[in-house]
Amino acid sequence: MRMAKARKTRPAGKAGRKTKTTAGSGRKEERRTAILEAARGVFARQGYHRATVEDIVGAAGVARGTFYLYFDDKRAVFAELVDRFWSRLTVAIVRIVTDDAERPVRDQVRENIRGVVAVCLAEREMTKILLGDVVGNDASYDRKLLTFYDEVVQLLAHSLRDGQTRGIVRDGEPRVLAYLAIGAVKELMYQMVTLGLREESAEVVTEQVYEFLRGGFLNV
Repeated sequence: MRMAKARKTRPAGKAGRKTKTTAGSGRKEERRTAILEAARGVFARQGYHRATVEDIVGAAGVARGTFYLYFDDKRAVFAELVDRFWSRLTVAIVRIVTDDAERPVRDQVRENIRGVVAVCLAEREMTKILLGDVVGNDASYDRKLLTFYDEVVQLLAHSLRDGQTRGIVRDGEPRVLAYLAIGAVKELMYQMVTLGLREESAEVVTEQVYEFLRGGFLNV
């Protein structure tokens, strides 16, 4: 009686290993994102200082050990949330050009304002955290928050200085003008997200901010 030959199983090739690895990486990224989103909500509701890792893992629906696979502590979570928000904010602001006849300077300024307003309304929880929380209880938290504000000031001051060289911003110390503008817009953005202003109102807010700046240092 002839015995059937055992079928040889072909070892998984590179494509198979790559697919498995990619799927694993995807699940890890999803879990990391879930923790970040849960932490964002916890920080917005309770404030950074009152929030604990237990609060975050409870909101994310993961074990405490899982949390520590991705982050050292809640400071690390907060730092990444701030970095992601900052990235979105910088992408929303583009350099204004003065030699494009089809794009007047005033329209470009409005586009930048609209972009900032849109990010703040889309990231309501982060806007509330960054604009409404207080410093003084955690040195690491304070440094991250103050660094964020300093980066905002530097970005705006650089843009204002650039605008002065091209005649679209009036004379004045760029950093002082930046502080004045940020102080006003910061309070406006905080009230917008706290009061639950709808995203449909972004256009009205954009126009009012534009008129406010045009009455100040904008020369357009």
